[in-house]
Amino acid sequence: MAQEMLRCEPAEIDRLVDAGLPFEDRAGERFFDPNDLYNLGMYSNRTNTQPELAFRMLFRFAGRSVEDLLREKAWDFRVRLECVECEGTAPWRFEAPDVVRFGGRVAGGAAPEACAGSAEYAATITTTGARTPLVSTELRRLTREYLDAGYRWQMIPVAMQADHELVHALGATSCIAASLHLAERFRAAGYRAEAKRGWFCGVLGGALDLPHACVEVEDEDGALRTVDIAKAQLAARLSPDTGAFQELCVGSIYNKVIPSTASGNASFGHHECGSPLPVQVRADIRAAR
Repeated sequence: MAQEMLRCEPAEIDRLVDAGLPFEDRAGERFFDPNDLYNLGMYSNRTNTQPELAFRMLFRFAGRSVEDLLREKAWDFRVRLECVECEGTAPWRFEAPDVVRFGGRVAGGAAPEACAGSAEYAATITTTGARTPLVSTELRRLTREYLDAGYRWQMIPVAMQADHELVHALGATSCIAASLHLAERFRAAGYRAEAKRGWFCGVLGGALDLPHACVEVEDEDGALRTVDIAKAQLAARLSPDTGAFQELCVGSIYNKVIPSTASGNASFGHHECGSPLPVQVRADIRAAR
């Protein structure tokens, strides 16, 4: 997997290991953390690694006209919840899509019924966009200060992202860690703010389930606005032609994000059966035809 992901030869993998790339020895074979491999490829500047190619494809929309991001967009939204080592039939709690307050619609979407092992949620979600840039000069200053701080976006396990102080102390960031950190800065400046989780849509036809988070903040005019700090940061890294999209991320909403009711460091799902292991949540989100 490492050779395929990084597009390199065995000798190059050996050099990476000698330089400190951690691995686990399993019966004489080396197994690497996929996050480590992704981050290596992302910043390798080889241009042909899987992470670099995926990143360019993921953000190809960011250099286009943002008008497409402001229109209504319908998504076939399906989530499967799996309770590991399930203790039996019990109610489910699922942090469902929360698009109505942002001008969107939900068709279907019945809450999962009590059962054992696994459950599903399905709905057609309609999202929309709106230009609502931040009004507060202080909120804009804090946002720009964060973007200029030089944190390096990385793939980080979701559990570690919740410890945003540790992540930023390492000079790294991610959508969840960045949103938790920025929400804290906004609150310290006297604003009501909360990091919220959701789903980033249209990624590889729905096959890639990316954790996503943003900041919801009450602006000085009393309106609730969204700061999608990590997407602004990633777009800036991709190309200088993404300025319009970066500005959209600072206060506005766009149709490729489905917000949920989950807070920034919370799980999307929980099963009341008593299993000590977290529920696995897998989303499949595809553009509706």
